[in-house]
Amino acid sequence: MDWLDSLSPHWFWLTLGLVLMVGEMTIPGVFLIWLAGAALITGVVAWTLPIGLALQVLLFAALAMVSVFMGRNYLRRNPIESADPMLNDRGGQAVGETVVVTQVIESGQGRVKLGDSEWLAKGPDAEPGTRMRVTAHEGVVLKVEHLH
Repeated sequence: MDWLDSLSPHWFWLTLGLVLMVGEMTIPGVFLIWLAGAALITGVVAWTLPIGLALQVLLFAALAMVSVFMGRNYLRRNPIESADPMLNDRGGQAVGETVVVTQVIESGQGRVKLGDSEWLAKGPDAEPGTRMRVTAHEGVVLKVEHLH
């Protein structure tokens, strides 16, 4: 444990900052990065100024609260937008696509083929083989209409 006593506190803060940065890259959630910044700033301050451990911890806590608050406000004003907002919305991706009726649509209900899968469908009556367009979806049910 002698090595622990000889370890300068600024190395702890700098290492903690780097570990938190790696954590943010591993588990992205836009939270750890603010704590990483607070730890890195604390490490630099501890390296340049002769301050005690209690003041370092207090500085880290204050910087962490300020950075998380500022980060939250920044993200509220500048939300992160997905490159593909429909990525996990298969029904939403289907809107506008052409489908083929596989099971007769009677009384407003039937089945259609989209790509390599079949979906429940709601729409006007249609015979198997009829090509239709998806106009909307309700969960796993596609709303379809005749092509114009």
